[in-house]
Amino acid sequence: MAAFTELVFSGVQPTGNLHLGNYLGAVKRFVEMQGREAQCLYCVVDLHAITVWQDPEALRGQIREVTAAFLAAGIDPKRSIVFNQSQVPQHAELAWVFNCVARLGWLNRMTQFKEKAGKDRENASIGLYDYPVLMAADILAYRATHVPVGEDQKQHLELTRDIAQKFNTDFAKSIAAHGHGEAFFPITEPLIGGPAARVMSLRDGSKKMSKSDPSDNARINLTDEADTIAQKIRRAKTDSEPLPSEIAGLKERPEADNLVGIYAALAGITREAVLRDFGGAQFSTFKPALADLAVTNLAPIAGEMRRLTADPGHIDAVLADGARRAETIAAQTLEAVKDIVGFVRRSPNLQAVR
Repeated sequence: MAAFTELVFSGVQPTGNLHLGNYLGAVKRFVEMQGREAQCLYCVVDLHAITVWQDPEALRGQIREVTAAFLAAGIDPKRSIVFNQSQVPQHAELAWVFNCVARLGWLNRMTQFKEKAGKDRENASIGLYDYPVLMAADILAYRATHVPVGEDQKQHLELTRDIAQKFNTDFAKSIAAHGHGEAFFPITEPLIGGPAARVMSLRDGSKKMSKSDPSDNARINLTDEADTIAQKIRRAKTDSEPLPSEIAGLKERPEADNLVGIYAALAGITREAVLRDFGGAQFSTFKPALADLAVTNLAPIAGEMRRLTADPGHIDAVLADGARRAETIAAQTLEAVKDIVGFVRRSPNLQAVR
């Protein structure tokens, strides 16, 4: 397989309030990855958001809010590229080429569509069914070598890898003829999350923390005030047993396991280290310590988000600059794809027909 320059791509949907799960599973990791030698691109994937109907005015606000969360958490738009997907048209154009590479059977196996569409699949949008192909285009428009993923996106990344492999195989002769060697697209590798890659509901440890949960107490929003954060942790569902001293003791205790994982991720330590400090302690001792840690980590982000969202012009300028830089990369990829596939393209040297 050909060698590719390391590049990290990831995206977050602008669909409602970001919460602690989004922060620990994605945004916090984005900040940490800025220390890598690789170029990092962080995208607000607004084209994905409209696979279900969005109020236009609300969507604009949500795009800016996610961008504000990126910046408030510590993503530097000069070191990384921060942009929204709809400003770079190559995403959608490459998705069509990939629609002609991907197989229907591959998409029929996507479990997330079945979960989101439910029993009313006939009324689901084509976009909701096809969005894993657009996700592949998001990643491969930059020939990204690595993507941080949570459990719910691993299947979609496998589809991206399948599409890249099939494109490389189907067009092998043309890829070589155009000077790209053995393969044009990398087989993108996942970057699996840390101790709290999957943050669960504060009200039910068997369910993922979700912005759509009807109970606001089930999640900690990134915009929550310090008092609200502490109160939600104090009210989080637990059992009556003390914390165990070993990881095995968290089995069959989903709420305890969730809170230990949240503490570990916020503190940047392992679950084992948390239990070394708090093993044998009651939740009346552990919850205040977790609340203090969460407030210390999250309250400054909430304050900075409020400051940034009060200046939408600044956020729009960041997105516009990022989109220009992202499009420079994506345009090169798409032009090469058009040559490989066999499209006739305009030449800047051609004279107009008279």
